[in-house]
Amino acid sequence: MKILHLLSQRPDSTGSGYYIQAMLKESEENQHDNFLLAGLHSKEIPDIDVIPKDRREFIHFNGHDISYQIVGMSDVMPYESKKFCDLSYEEIEEYEAAFKAKIKKIILEYKPDIIHSHHLWILTSLVKRNFPKIPVVASCHGSDIRQFRKCDHLRERVLSGCKDLKGVMALSESQKKEIIELYGFSDGVVHVVGAGFNDELFTFSEKPNPDPVQVIYAGKLSNSKGVPWMLKAFLEIKDFNWKLNLVGSGSGKEKEECLKLAKELGNKVVIHGAVHQSDLATIMKRSHILILPSLYEGLPLVVLEALASGCRVIATDLPGIREISKHISKQNLRMLKTPRLHSVDTPYQEDEDCFIADLKEVIEETISEVAEAPIVKEEGINLFTWSSVFKKVEKVYKNCLKL
Repeated sequence: MKILHLLSQRPDSTGSGYYIQAMLKESEENQHDNFLLAGLHSKEIPDIDVIPKDRREFIHFNGHDISYQIVGMSDVMPYESKKFCDLSYEEIEEYEAAFKAKIKKIILEYKPDIIHSHHLWILTSLVKRNFPKIPVVASCHGSDIRQFRKCDHLRERVLSGCKDLKGVMALSESQKKEIIELYGFSDGVVHVVGAGFNDELFTFSEKPNPDPVQVIYAGKLSNSKGVPWMLKAFLEIKDFNWKLNLVGSGSGKEKEECLKLAKELGNKVVIHGAVHQSDLATIMKRSHILILPSLYEGLPLVVLEALASGCRVIATDLPGIREISKHISKQNLRMLKTPRLHSVDTPYQEDEDCFIADLKEVIEETISEVAEAPIVKEEGINLFTWSSVFKKVEKVYKNCLKL
């Protein structure tokens, strides 16, 4: 098959970026012919090596193809970005015109059999509306559903093309139900393919002496990831010897608030910033616990990576996490109750203290367990390799092409 892969933002900094890189790598290894179109800031050099340079093109934001910064699928990105909810009508027209022109050129030259677009959002709708003769499938990553709920003024534009998709790929059964409810697809159009981890990078290893117990958070420094409440919980943990590795970046006031709280932890925290996947794997290997207190997620890759690396995991009981927990030992994946939310990812103020107390309790309990038994190995994680995910994706391709 000749497959055109589309992503409207950077392919090297978020979960969807790592997902599309995994799809490209697996597709290449399965002898398919691939082409990538993704977004970058003007003059930026992409940090990807899974596809030949002559098989990739980029939409350059911030002064070249599009005059403004990359528009993030999350409202807080690990780099400077704009929000979809803030785009004017003229900016949306500029966005669509730039992508349409670039895609048209690629289709004329590359002649794909099928297009795999990422996110049930504006780019996916645009490509289906403008190139209706080519089968289009799309992967949902969760942030697109969040945008769909928040940006009601853009829903008609999104649905106008997405309603005609040949196949939609969900991360979990709960997400599949949500997609059907919001977008109006029939059950047979939406397929659960899940997400995976790089089993060459993230591998089990012996852990260091748990004195201190090494804890890692990996993700955006933002409120939607629960980072401020997590840091406040750590500020209250006095009776245990631990070290927090804060991995990831963000932007704007939310990032600054997180860094301010982190500095209050003094030498109990190491602020790594954004790191390459290989460096994340190294930090994972020497960590005992991953904590991900997110208020909104699809199916977080970092949880899979941590479990594969021999970490215990603490996470909120979101649908994607519950999906993973079906296959994972309870002692290796501890879930705490997500606080009540008055919007997609904002807790009620009166519930924040309770959320912090719950985090403190489960962190202390898990630290105690590590002190007694620092090494755990999770066999169930083998179900989540990228090769197993791609087999499901490939089946959707073939179904749409009737191969």
